[in-house]
Amino acid sequence: MIEKDFPTSDENGGAAPADAAPLVVIADDQERQREALEELFASVGIDTLCFASATDLLAATLPDRPGCFILDVRMPGISGLDLQIELARNRHVMPIIFLTGHGDVPMSIRAMKAGAFEFKTKPVREQDLLDAVGAAIDIDRARRAADQGVIENIARFETLSPRERQVLELIVRGLLNKQIAYELGVMEVTVKLHRGSVMKKMEAGSVAELVRIWDMLPVEIRQDEAA
Repeated sequence: MIEKDFPTSDENGGAAPADAAPLVVIADDQERQREALEELFASVGIDTLCFASATDLLAATLPDRPGCFILDVRMPGISGLDLQIELARNRHVMPIIFLTGHGDVPMSIRAMKAGAFEFKTKPVREQDLLDAVGAAIDIDRARRAADQGVIENIARFETLSPRERQVLELIVRGLLNKQIAYELGVMEVTVKLHRGSVMKKMEAGSVAELVRIWDMLPVEIRQDEAA
C-alpha cells in the first residue's frame, strides 16, 4: 500500500508545452489505493487525476499535460490491459505503468509488448514507483519537445516560397550551388540568394543542421517536395 493525498490538476484541456506541470492519471477500482497514490504524488508536488474504472477514464476529457498513466490490471468491466489498447486507439500516448496484485509473466509480457513503460506488482515500494513515474514523465516531456520542434519546423517551412522549397530539397540531396542552378535553369548567383534565404528562414546555422531539420519534417511534406 502507498500513502498520501493531493487535489487533482486543473482540467483546462489545452495543449501544454513539455515543461508544463506534470500529471499522473490513475485508474484503479480500489478507493484506498487511489487515495494512497494521490497522497504519494502530492508529497513530491505531482498532480493526479483519479478514476475508479477504465470506462470513467475513457469518458473523460484529459488535460493535455506531460505525465503518465498508472493503471490497475484487474478492474471491473474493461481491464487495464484492454484499457491500454483503447488509450492507444484514442491516441493517448503518455507512458503507462501497470500496478497489479495478481500479475503473472504472460500478463506482463503482453503489457510490455503493447508498449507499457513498467509493470509492477503490489505492494510496491514508494521510491520504486516514484522513480518509475519520474522516468516516464521525462520520456513524455522529451516526446512533447520533439513534437513541438516538428511543429515549429513546419511553420518555418511554410514561410518558404515555392522556389526556396525547391532549393531546400536540392540542398539536402547534397547538390552544389552550380548543380542546383543547372537543375532549376537559373543563375548560380540566384541559387546563392535563395540558399541564404532558406538558411535564415529555417534558422539553420549549417547545411548539416538544415538536413536534420528536413529529416524532422513529416514524410508527406518531404515526399511532396521530392515529387
